Amino acid sequence: MSVVAKEGRWLAFDTSTDVLSLAVARGDRVWTQTLPGGAQASSGLIPAVLALLAEADMPLASLDAIVFGRGPGSFTGLRTACAVAQGLAFGADLPVLPVDTLLAVAEEARWAQVQAGVLSTDTDVTVLALLDARMDEVYSAAYRWQVAPGQTEGRWQEVAPLQVGAPEKMAMPEGARVLLAGNAFAVYGERLPVGERCVALPTAAALLRLAPALWAQGLAVSADQAMPLYIRDKVANTTAEREALKAQAAQAKAAVQP
Repeated sequence: MSVVAKEGRWLAFDTSTDVLSLAVARGDRVWTQTLPGGAQASSGLIPAVLALLAEADMPLASLDAIVFGRGPGSFTGLRTACAVAQGLAFGADLPVLPVDTLLAVAEEARWAQVQAGVLSTDTDVTVLALLDARMDEVYSAAYRWQVAPGQTEGRWQEVAPLQVGAPEKMAMPEGARVLLAGNAFAVYGERLPVGERCVALPTAAALLRLAPALWAQGLAVSADQAMPLYIRDKVANTTAEREALKAQAAQAKAAVQP
């Protein structure tokens, strides 16, 4: 008697930039939506999530997990993502899967190169991911997509940790092929390292592609652990921010209660 594998069901969103990126997956089928982010994300994310789940005919409680970009990025955007992830996960009794936004940038850039025919899925590549951190600084991290001998798919490994600093201080990682990816090029131009460049954002579709491997590594956590990743002058939320996060989480939870 054959056993049919359970199809993966995921909800993913990222609000760390000026773009709200949202996606759901049921097996191999993926539904995506892109909306204005920034201040609009706090009011638009929950209705957009519920509408996209309805379009995919997937009840929230049927998901494996809620995947979200945890940062670094806009403080307001990260708080929105964490609060909504917490509220929805609490309301439907689901785990959450936090993903570094710069890893999502690296994956989005790699995938764009694959779709354009520049890379194949089994090509090793190193990506220096760069996001505009405002205040004349950039967030950066470097990752290597490496394919083991005999394999047709690779996996990501961090080769330079998350940091924030002046564009001139961003060092190119070593690698046979290195790609710079992100949204910092228009702002900082030649102040960034010289190399092949790819404009990319931390999309929800990239989060979905990363989710199965991260899930297999046991990186899913309970809803109360849906916390933002700050790496600049930010080690804890203020009292007002904690209250705002709790209020947003409660709103998200109420939105999925019968």
